[in-house]
Amino acid sequence: MPADTELVCTPARRLARMIAARKVSATEVVRAFIAQIERVNPQVNAIVTFLPEVALRAAKALDRRKGRKENEGSLAGLPIAYKDLLSTKGVRTTHGSPIYASHFPDEDHALVERLGAEGAILIGKTNTPEFGAGSQTFNKVFGATRNPYDLGKTSGGSSGGAAAAVASGMLPFADGSDLAASLRNPGNYCNVVGFRPTPGRVPAWPAANAWNTLSVLGPVARTVSDCAFLFAAMAGPDPRAPTTITEPGKAFLAPLSRDFRKVRVAWSRDMGGLPMDPRVLAVLERQREVFTALGCIVEDAEPDFSGAKESFEALRALGFLQNHGAHYREHKDMLKDTVIWNIEQGLELTPEKIARAWTLRSELFQRMRRFLERYEFLLCPVNQLPPFDVAVEWPRAIAGVAMDNYLDWMKSCYYITITSHPAISVPAGFTADDPPLPVGLQIVGRYRDDIGVLRLAHAFEEAVPSWKRRPAIAL
Repeated sequence: MPADTELVCTPARRLARMIAARKVSATEVVRAFIAQIERVNPQVNAIVTFLPEVALRAAKALDRRKGRKENEGSLAGLPIAYKDLLSTKGVRTTHGSPIYASHFPDEDHALVERLGAEGAILIGKTNTPEFGAGSQTFNKVFGATRNPYDLGKTSGGSSGGAAAAVASGMLPFADGSDLAASLRNPGNYCNVVGFRPTPGRVPAWPAANAWNTLSVLGPVARTVSDCAFLFAAMAGPDPRAPTTITEPGKAFLAPLSRDFRKVRVAWSRDMGGLPMDPRVLAVLERQREVFTALGCIVEDAEPDFSGAKESFEALRALGFLQNHGAHYREHKDMLKDTVIWNIEQGLELTPEKIARAWTLRSELFQRMRRFLERYEFLLCPVNQLPPFDVAVEWPRAIAGVAMDNYLDWMKSCYYITITSHPAISVPAGFTADDPPLPVGLQIVGRYRDDIGVLRLAHAFEEAVPSWKRRPAIAL
């Protein structure tokens, strides 16, 4: 394996230690990732704004400072490309929309500030669907991001650029966001880890709704350990974001090892009757026994998700109206059909429908809370079907069951979103397709028990190291 490829295949935690110990320079690391992006990105289209010169200058400056033994952050020397929904000062930020095709923000998002302060080096931006709408990453500005395991398939979304870049070795890790499925879906489709934390763990500023807890920010990484490593730098309070939890991010640097003997976990095959592609079920059913081998008490069960569709669709539509109502009024001709539909759904909401959606969400939270008093974790599918054709905007049917709209096929994720509980997608295996396609397992934990979710995911990953199966284009 060439030296450059070996570096980009090295876990992020280990790379950070190597840079800190001066076993490798930040410049060498950044050069390796630049070379990988130049080699692989033309095939995948995950990095849509590329800043090699900016990254190299920052890496060289870091190496000079390290020569004087100055203190650096936990991510010092590691490159990152932010999702193209996050504002980056002076760096093109399009939101995947023609409306913002030439937009250069005058301030950084809070997460960009935070990771930059920890020494992460900006190398570019990752692709996202228009305004992050939909779990298929394509837009009119940059086109589609392709799955590194099968270039004819989607990488998922909306953090599809992030997941594809990490899977193909173009980034050591990445940030993402998740409203319906946008960290877990692309994590699943690209054979990497996508973690949707408890709302409030990672500050979102600026934001049209500072009290929004439906959408969250979180990490994407090749392993659970690297996911926790990046999450520790992401999490923690910010006075500009009133819903953030006060627990510091460093809490997530705690050891991930744990004894799971006699831990009760619920196994849900279809989350109460959702249509499931048999290829997904074939992979996941093989993994049930892994939890038994870990010592868990595994039982078939799932909470009552009644009202999840009604509540989620209403509250999502309300958010789209708040965030994009002005775009609808001023630039409707530049919006894709699904964004228009979601905004118009918001315009049709009545006060009674909004009030009922909040009531249903509260009921769903309480039902999940009570369910997880009996079971410490819920294990269930991430996606109801494997990666599909990159030219298809969204699947119209699953296992012969028609989907009502572009959100319907994401129920296996957004049913969890609406309960506010933390959830992770961890690689679980591959289908029998040619080429084989990744399948992930979703692990849901108790409210604010983010470390517990990471620990069970880590134990599963050690027993089923599917993440080691890298896409051929990455090597």
